[in-house]
Amino acid sequence: MHGAGGSRIAPPIRTPTTPRSNLLLLLLLLVAALLSVLPTAAAAANRGLHQQALAIRAENASTSPLDVVELDPPVLTPKAPDCQDTLMVHVFGQSYGKPFVGEYAPPACEFNRVVFNLTVTSRGRQYDRLAIMYFNDTEIFRTSTAEPAADGIIWTYIKDMSAYVSLFKEPQKIIFDLGNLLSDVYTGSFNTTLIASFYNDAEATFRPADAILPVSAAGSSSDSGSAFTLPADVATNTMTVPANVERAIFSIAACGQAEEEFWMSSVPNSLVDTFGSVTELYGFWPFRELQLFIDGNLAGVAWPFPIIFTGGVVASFWRPLVGIDAFDLEEDQIDITPWLGLLSDGGEHTFEIRVTGLNETGPNSAVLSETVNSNWVVTGKLFLWCSDSNSTTTGTRPTVSAPSPTIRTWYDYGGVSANGTNRTLEFAVNVSRSYSVSATINGSPYTWAQELYFTNYNNYSSAGTDQLTIQNTSAYDTLITSNATISSPLYSRRATYPLTTFVHYISTDALTHLGGWIDRAKTVATTGAAAFPLGLAGFALESNTATGTRLSTRQNGTGDLTITSLPASASSRSDRMQQSLEFAALLPGAEVLPLFEATALAVNGSWASGSDVGHVADDEARVERERERAFAPKPLHEMLGHGPRRGGVAARVAVSSPASSAAPPVPASGAERRRARMRGAGEL
Repeated sequence: MHGAGGSRIAPPIRTPTTPRSNLLLLLLLLVAALLSVLPTAAAAANRGLHQQALAIRAENASTSPLDVVELDPPVLTPKAPDCQDTLMVHVFGQSYGKPFVGEYAPPACEFNRVVFNLTVTSRGRQYDRLAIMYFNDTEIFRTSTAEPAADGIIWTYIKDMSAYVSLFKEPQKIIFDLGNLLSDVYTGSFNTTLIASFYNDAEATFRPADAILPVSAAGSSSDSGSAFTLPADVATNTMTVPANVERAIFSIAACGQAEEEFWMSSVPNSLVDTFGSVTELYGFWPFRELQLFIDGNLAGVAWPFPIIFTGGVVASFWRPLVGIDAFDLEEDQIDITPWLGLLSDGGEHTFEIRVTGLNETGPNSAVLSETVNSNWVVTGKLFLWCSDSNSTTTGTRPTVSAPSPTIRTWYDYGGVSANGTNRTLEFAVNVSRSYSVSATINGSPYTWAQELYFTNYNNYSSAGTDQLTIQNTSAYDTLITSNATISSPLYSRRATYPLTTFVHYISTDALTHLGGWIDRAKTVATTGAAAFPLGLAGFALESNTATGTRLSTRQNGTGDLTITSLPASASSRSDRMQQSLEFAALLPGAEVLPLFEATALAVNGSWASGSDVGHVADDEARVERERERAFAPKPLHEMLGHGPRRGGVAARVAVSSPASSAAPPVPASGAERRRARMRGAGEL
């Protein structure tokens, strides 16, 4: 069902003009049409992928695995690959500290595009796991796993890897690091097949970087991964940049794990013990900033997308429809072209990645903390485009405008819970930042500018067993040049990440109940030349007419998961998750051309066939409530996103006031408090 050069989604699919009454029929026609445009060789290769994956999974042959999907636009390719290579067939069982290690050799064909097909099967119980693939010390793909089921799951993810063509031209050591743990409870291995298809695409317009330099922990020489773990590590490398670079983009791959996986619900430092041992909390407020420093100077920032892995919030949300970006953790880009006058001097220069949260300096103020909890997994890359000649890039020293971010905070707590600690906690934070750096490079002025806004409101009640999070991040990045041969701006990216979650749990000796709802979205409009392809390849567009792309996707769902000790048959789940996605080309004159649209609906762990908006109720009525016991019994603090318990701490000291204040701070008025609840920290 996943074409080798086609769709990465599972049914149901609909085009913008699909009438709902004929959805199922048109769905079949659409699938047939997609397969008809795929080459025989590509389709056969994809069938081979599934056959390989099915052959190595430990599963009851009488039961078909469940297809699990990340809803994304399709990756369209030419009719047949010019070359194809199987890079990995491997089972990740007891694999912590034991990555797959292989060798890559360039294929015997010309190519300017590379596409990955990763197929994974699993059966049993298991956590979601982070996986990172490296060529030598350079990270090239970051993904995560779905949580398996007793009858088995399978997923295929297709990714355009053309950004790394320069690396694919040279021999590489492959490191695929997927740390997994097996026990009498966690029984699921991940059986993986990774195939690379190479295309010499005459219609390709994306220009990949001429060279890519990593900022990483350089672990490949010892057959290990190369990610830094912050804040324990210092994520820095020193390198010499070629003298003839004319464009440079730095990308940051980063995601929170352990105590930092759910940084969106982190609390003020002085209130981590506000619920005593009832609920484990972590500090530094619910704000994170990724920072790039060049020779000790701030060169740009990124505010991360709030990734939710397949065990997050309520685990039953994410089967069979996983969260946005769960199978492809996208990287943030910072254009450092204005720094080339400094970097092209032939000397060594230091690149460093940092992650920061917030420290409160009073009841209504905070500053950047310069550190966070454990841990953030990060690497970086420098994408370089070089001139054809042996000339040396010249330029002025960069002029940086990096005022401290504007930060507003507020918190309140009260009530008395059964153990004598606080019953409620609510807090809000607003952060805004402007950054710019300008220089003249090879006679042309360049400016990299960023405007970022963030708001978050958290409300804990019932001693933390009920939690509401409302958050939104928006960012606008642009590279501006007045070069007479290049239109301005050369690059722009506008992104918004709204997120609302509510979770409630009950824990007794007899049962664990976890329920909640989620509404989240991601909208990104990108124009100009970037480090990664914009996804336009293969769509029916007139040559060079599109200036960029816009991707907009939204997920909303509800879920209840109950796990009982005895009788086990009383365990149950009830959930519904829907996602919509629109992908469009941006044309001159602000015109938007829709290219792809899809919706998907999953109910109680199964696909609701033929569903789209307006038919939800009918589809839900046709799906029986299912009793599901395949989810691993995790500790509640991990299921809720509070991370693993701090080592050696059996109980927390109960406090009822923050260390910085003798009395709890309160808003100036009831009206302010109501506004804070409704709008996050939008009006304090």
